[in-house]
Amino acid sequence: MAEGAVGRLLGSGRTADVYELDEAWVVRRFRDGYGDALAEGAVMAHVREHGYPAPRVRLADSSRTDLVMQRLSGPTMLRALTEGALGADEAGGMLAGLLRRLHRVPARRSDGSVLHLDLHPDNVILTPDGPYVIDWDNARDGDPGLDWGSSAVVLAQVAVDDGPLAEPARALLAALLADPSDLTEDGLAGALRRRAANPTMTRREVELLGAAEELIRTFMRE
Repeated sequence: MAEGAVGRLLGSGRTADVYELDEAWVVRRFRDGYGDALAEGAVMAHVREHGYPAPRVRLADSSRTDLVMQRLSGPTMLRALTEGALGADEAGGMLAGLLRRLHRVPARRSDGSVLHLDLHPDNVILTPDGPYVIDWDNARDGDPGLDWGSSAVVLAQVAVDDGPLAEPARALLAALLADPSDLTEDGLAGALRRRAANPTMTRREVELLGAAEELIRTFMRE
């Protein structure tokens, strides 16, 4: 896709921006050489083939920096939480269900399962057809415990901070790790290492990892 051949900006994340193409399609454009849109799109196509709710992609119209994908209608889970349209317990159960459903998708090139590794409330769109998972650029094959650890660490960092989302994040984390979760010691350790090494983390976010681990362990002991 030619640079600039897009419509208005719809949203921005840490590494990419999403632009309008038309009523049915958007393009997710990585910034500063980050990511591989074609690899991300291939993962999305794979999980969709196995019935998982990821947006449709048009790989033939995409490039390493630009991923053309289905335009979704609905709020993010995070927005629904902050606006009171969704409770933390329900959201945590929904995230757990999405993780379990994903881990039934076979790995593409190795043993294990497909892992998202960034499944949190801002990466779930609540559409009229149900929740859809976006932002697959961290996806890889591996052990599901690492995926559970990654989601838990993201939520716990928010829960131990002093922001307005701390309380609902703690409740959501409790719901995620209930009934029982598939989080393992190795999964948690790996997730903490990955999070600490993530170049998009702020200094404050890295400083919160110790307290986040302590909080997660309180739920692992219950």
